[in-house]
Amino acid sequence: MSATTPQSRTKVAVIGSGNIGTDLMIKVLRTSDVLEMGAMVGIDPDSDGLARARRLNVATTHEGVDGLVELDEFDGIGIVFDATSAGAHHRNDQVLRALGRRVVDLTPAAIGPYVVPSVNLDEHLDATNVNMVTCGGQATIPIVAAVGAVTPVHYGEIVASISSRSAGPGTRANIDEFTETTSAAIEEVGGAVRGKAIIVLNPAEPPLIMRDTVYCLVGDCDDAAVIASVEAMVGQVQAYVPGYRLKQKVQLDRVAAGDPLRALLPDGTRGPAARVSVFLEVEGAAHYLPSYAGNLDIMTSAALRTAERMATSHVMGAAQ
Repeated sequence: MSATTPQSRTKVAVIGSGNIGTDLMIKVLRTSDVLEMGAMVGIDPDSDGLARARRLNVATTHEGVDGLVELDEFDGIGIVFDATSAGAHHRNDQVLRALGRRVVDLTPAAIGPYVVPSVNLDEHLDATNVNMVTCGGQATIPIVAAVGAVTPVHYGEIVASISSRSAGPGTRANIDEFTETTSAAIEEVGGAVRGKAIIVLNPAEPPLIMRDTVYCLVGDCDDAAVIASVEAMVGQVQAYVPGYRLKQKVQLDRVAAGDPLRALLPDGTRGPAARVSVFLEVEGAAHYLPSYAGNLDIMTSAALRTAERMATSHVMGAAQ
């Protein structure tokens, strides 16, 4: 039997009935040939996410992870998405890990390894808990990794600009975790020696879609090879986030001997250096969220791709 037939789909639960969790539920229901919704979990019985789940005949509970494990449907669930908060995730993971469930974490808690599907998913398909970094990380770390595949990245800096309307209470409460988690993942996953992340909540009306800028400081490099690597990586991300695209051509600028940027190079570095500048935008698929909320869409899309690959890998491994 194929791993993608309805009979062999992996059942999943979503904890968090806010914007991210609801969008993820809709994506599973509408687009996945590998996953099947088993339950939607929240703590507000009047949330729109739980109401939509009930209308779509998805099992629900408003009693958090404790309510989830009491559902009859829990026995059949193999993977749980956590779209709550960094603080709540620690207990959720503790409960679910003890019961043998695999977890895809969309909070900045980072209990498990950072995963960016186009960069390092294959390395973590057997992990019990994987962390999806942040929206800025999902958009920019593939670019840092693409540059790093051609030439060492001494310093990687990203600026994620998102519509203020798309930043809900959870995002605002986790701004510090956003910058810390993204900066760490730029180094750990992207491969930069040093990483820095900045997030900007743009209050413009009408709301603007997500924009991301990536700066990489490198030594001597082949310009054509860097550009080709970045463009190829954009295509890989587009495979699961169709609204992901370059805003303009990749730029490379030489860093002169007296330029203050050279202070970011390793001590004693001499010779040529260059700054690679990449400008991106991310338009959401508008499954549940508005199209300008590309920051949330890229998170749910990356989480969906990750769970699908984990499920398929598990099925294939069991068959062998």
